[in-house]
Amino acid sequence: MRKVKELKNWITGYEAVAAALDELQLAYDFYKDEAVSEEEVDSAYNQALQEVEALEMKNMLSKPEDQLGAALKIVAGAGGTEAQDWAEMLFRMYQRWCERKGYKWEIANYQEGDEAGIKTATIKVEGDMAYGYLKSENGVHRLVRVSPFNAQGKRMTSFTSVFVVPLVDDTIEIEINPANLSWDTFRSSGAGGQNVNKVESGVRLHYKFTNPVTGQPDEIVIENTETRDQPKNRENALRLLRSQLYELELEKRRQETARIEASKKKIEWGSQIRSYVFDDRRVKDHRTNYQTSNVNAVMDGDIDAFIKAYLMEFA
Repeated sequence: MRKVKELKNWITGYEAVAAALDELQLAYDFYKDEAVSEEEVDSAYNQALQEVEALEMKNMLSKPEDQLGAALKIVAGAGGTEAQDWAEMLFRMYQRWCERKGYKWEIANYQEGDEAGIKTATIKVEGDMAYGYLKSENGVHRLVRVSPFNAQGKRMTSFTSVFVVPLVDDTIEIEINPANLSWDTFRSSGAGGQNVNKVESGVRLHYKFTNPVTGQPDEIVIENTETRDQPKNRENALRLLRSQLYELELEKRRQETARIEASKKKIEWGSQIRSYVFDDRRVKDHRTNYQTSNVNAVMDGDIDAFIKAYLMEFA
């Protein structure tokens, strides 16, 4: 059924392009006979262009992992309340983007900031090609603004890291050695009623392993406070662990098969990928040089143009 759905999506996309091109040709023929206006031809052209570009975008997402859901983790950088507020703004931006795309999302972990914002949060996103789109968001996001938390009204710079991995499902086998697993439990904080605060339903997973990318001993630590049920939280944490291990295997394969050209910035954790300058009303992606002045729309989840520019250049 999954294969049928995938093929059907390609056929539907092709048929939409073919129909749009037929409409454009028909409009042009009518225009030569003075039966339609130039504006109507322009409208048919723009529609055809939109359908072709949509199919091109889909072609950029042809890797197996691109079809999966995604686990998106946001971590506030150094800078205290200002950085934590920026992390929460990004958290909201991705929520709005999911809603625009019709994707289902759940909060797997959420740690509030000391005064405002969040220290870290993890969102699980379910939907066709969620990882394929969101992988473009992997890296450090930079905010420049006059901080509302600064009494002198100074312009401040904050950084927040976004880390995206494919959300593996039951069709993908990832081997986890139980001997390398250990668990801690703790009381969840925040909203959720008295049970969440009194019962040790939150879990913290520790997994020690040999990193396939570096070949060195490594450890993954995952916290999950998604539900009031500790066994369910353990199950969710294990799924997130499988996702991270799968991403490391993919990274190993990418390193073995290809190297990104030296002229292009590496797409990796720790690279500054995008700047959001509120005072100048500018959001710029440093990898593709795509930028927009509509800051409000971007912060409300309108980031498809940035994703498209990234995929067309790097995918």
